[in-house]
Amino acid sequence: MRTIILAIFCVLCLGLSLDALSLNGQRTWRANRKEAAAAPRGEKLLKRVRRGWMWNQFFLQEEYTGSDYQYIGKLQSDQDHGNGLVKYVLSGEGAGTIFVIDENNGDLHATRRLDREEKAFYILKATVVNKRTGQKLEPETEFIIKLHDINDNEPHFSQEVYTGTVPERSDIGTSVIQVTATDADDGMYGNSAKLVYSISQGHPYFSVDPNTGVIRTALGPGDMDREQRENYQVVIEAKDMAGQRGGLTGTTMVNITLTDVNDNPPRFTQSIYQFRVPESSKSGTPVGRIRAADKDVGKNAEMYFTIVSGDGLDTFDIFTDKATQEGVITVSKPLDYEKKPSYTVEIQVQNTQIDPRFMSAGSKDMATVRIAVEDEDEPPLFDKDSYLMEVKEDAAVGTALGSVSAIDPDGARSIVKYAIDRRTDMDHLFNVHPENGSVFLLKSLDREEAAWHNISVIAIELHNSRQSSHVSVFIHLLDVNDNAPTFATVYETFVCERTKAGQRIQTVSAVDADEPSAGHKFFFSLAPEGTYRSNFTIRDNGASSAKAYSVILDE
Repeated sequence: MRTIILAIFCVLCLGLSLDALSLNGQRTWRANRKEAAAAPRGEKLLKRVRRGWMWNQFFLQEEYTGSDYQYIGKLQSDQDHGNGLVKYVLSGEGAGTIFVIDENNGDLHATRRLDREEKAFYILKATVVNKRTGQKLEPETEFIIKLHDINDNEPHFSQEVYTGTVPERSDIGTSVIQVTATDADDGMYGNSAKLVYSISQGHPYFSVDPNTGVIRTALGPGDMDREQRENYQVVIEAKDMAGQRGGLTGTTMVNITLTDVNDNPPRFTQSIYQFRVPESSKSGTPVGRIRAADKDVGKNAEMYFTIVSGDGLDTFDIFTDKATQEGVITVSKPLDYEKKPSYTVEIQVQNTQIDPRFMSAGSKDMATVRIAVEDEDEPPLFDKDSYLMEVKEDAAVGTALGSVSAIDPDGARSIVKYAIDRRTDMDHLFNVHPENGSVFLLKSLDREEAAWHNISVIAIELHNSRQSSHVSVFIHLLDVNDNAPTFATVYETFVCERTKAGQRIQTVSAVDADEPSAGHKFFFSLAPEGTYRSNFTIRDNGASSAKAYSVILDE
């Protein structure tokens, strides 16, 4: 019924246009006749009589479904007197194929179904000729056939699927994305291309502006929580005919993702953590990892850890592993099980970036970390870093020089034995008592051969010989006067026979291998067995420098 009504309407419109054309033609023809009658009798009208048809555009219904050719209209000329002597000729776009004309009466038809969206109008030309002579009775004139639009195209969105994002906890009415649809029908006539947008899937979370296609949030901050639901699929419908019944529709899918905001603080996965660490651990040794959970993602989930209190505040450090967002506890100074076997620290975690809008939930969390130091079997520990012992060089074999002392620092307090490292005492001059650490002589000593001896004493755990320590023992030999003085050299003196009495002819000096405690003092005299005592004398200068004094000839 709808198609028939449109066809009738089209024919009526065409009838009006054709009547107008016919009327214009009659007026033109009549004007020509009056012009000819006004000429003097018997005088020919030299100028060509103006023939005229005034063409208007014709309208044709698109998508015609009838079985016959679709009638468009009639071309009429004032040269057509109905005697069958004129012929109508059509040329231009689609002439003879899409459009045909009855050459006898000027009836114009369309031969096929046409689509306005493919081509909205056609430009053709028409003329009238004399069938017998072929003479043109009308000049070739151009006219237009325009296709009358029907609502035969549904709206199409510019994308099959849209993707939009909006921050979670946004206010009601926050813009998400705009969708756009177009309709190929003619928007200049009626509502065929007048679109209205609506949401068919996605309530109650989102809404769409019916005129602009802008999608907005429809719920408040408390209902749009990414941690509860992150992704939404919304179906938007565009309907032509201004949304009225009978309009055609098109749909599109919109995938909407809630982006994260920092609305969740980190929370430790447990309130108490316990770790063990060997007491031999060096600075920087990892003790353990602690983890906090954050429902947010990306930068909003980045966190850092700090040790805020406890007896291990200066013994341990903590840093954040950027890859895992875990807190890594490390040793910052040496540990000693015997001095402190355990520590307790309080550790705080918080986000690196804080959104002040969500501070009410708290921005940090606390956990307790207990660290037990594991006792390790340590080597014996001497009570001194090194020892200094002194003994007289003439001390008898077996004389004690001193003692060393070492203990097992472990809780077990193993028995410690002592020994000499023979690599430092190749001559076996010394020994140490294996139980009390007393160092004593094995052989006689001579300070003049070696005034110092450096040996190493080993302390060894009785039940674990692999645990041992070394300590240096410096032994200083004290001098005794066990060496007579000797002349520094052999002296040979020459004296002139005329040497005067009291003249100094030589200076002699002596040395002593012993170590003077307050400086050597030598006494010089002529040997009693000499035969020259009456000719020479010697004087001691009284100095303690161990020098010989002048020999004087006594005449």
